[in-house]
Amino acid sequence: MTGPKAYLIYSSSVAAGAQSGIEECKYQFEWDRWNCPERALQLSTHSSLRSANREAAFVHAISSAGVMYTLTRNCSLGDFDNCGCDDSRNGQRGGHGWLWGGCSDNVGFGEAISKQFVDALETGQDARAAMNLHNNEAGRKAVKGTMQRTCKCHGVSGSCTTQTCWLQLPEFREVGNYLKEKYHRAIKVDLLRGAGNSAASRGAIAETFSSISRKELVHLEDSPDYCLENRTLGLAGTEGRECLKKGKHLTKWEKRSCKRLCGECGLAVEERRAETISSCNCKFHWCCAVKCEQCRKTVTKYYCVKRTRGRAESAGARRKNLRLRKKH
Repeated sequence: MTGPKAYLIYSSSVAAGAQSGIEECKYQFEWDRWNCPERALQLSTHSSLRSANREAAFVHAISSAGVMYTLTRNCSLGDFDNCGCDDSRNGQRGGHGWLWGGCSDNVGFGEAISKQFVDALETGQDARAAMNLHNNEAGRKAVKGTMQRTCKCHGVSGSCTTQTCWLQLPEFREVGNYLKEKYHRAIKVDLLRGAGNSAASRGAIAETFSSISRKELVHLEDSPDYCLENRTLGLAGTEGRECLKKGKHLTKWEKRSCKRLCGECGLAVEERRAETISSCNCKFHWCCAVKCEQCRKTVTKYYCVKRTRGRAESAGARRKNLRLRKKH
């Protein structure tokens, strides 16, 4: 289905899917130097304003994935009259001891409608457009690649003589984790210079991108230094950012956030303590009220701040040495 009718039917799901992509982007990069700022979330702008780095690649992929995921989920929930379970393989042997059956989530439907809406935002034919379309597809591949097989046993007296299996969407967090790994291994394509809109250029662009797996993220430019504020690019830098040092259940990446956001960016870590007030020790009184005490708790947070002059000079030298080591 295409045209105005399709827009009316699917637009709310598309918008919700794009929003889930934005939220997942912010979660995945919360403790990175680049933290998915609002300006980076513009999928379609004038070509002169668009970034073509690995962060832009992730934004396109996670947004496309979010739209496909939400459309697929809403289809399974019965929100659309023209969509239902994917039972195209039901009855076929899937592997040793199991058959396809049940109600698989219809990712084919979600993929088709997502492509129709998201790819339509890309009207150019240059290298940037090819990059964005490739990453849109990588996002959709991520949803399909993280689908989970669920099975039900059949047999006498609870035995599992044979199984019926179907495919279900994972939690969207699984898709985000998958694409974050792809982000770290994104492939740089050297096409930006001289890759215009001529027929020859378009042919060269298409040939180059066709040689790269559609599961991989691609980018054309190196990322800027996210440590530093850059108003032209809309980058805030890491000064003033919160980081994590202590706490239960922190990942290694979170525990290293102060070093990554502050120390390696030439900034110091400042400890700040604040008192919070919250309801606690709540009790139900018959009938019918809940009474709580007010508990005060001191919390410690850490922020990136400018170093004193002497420390700033040594920090600058450390950053210079770090860059030199990376080059070699």
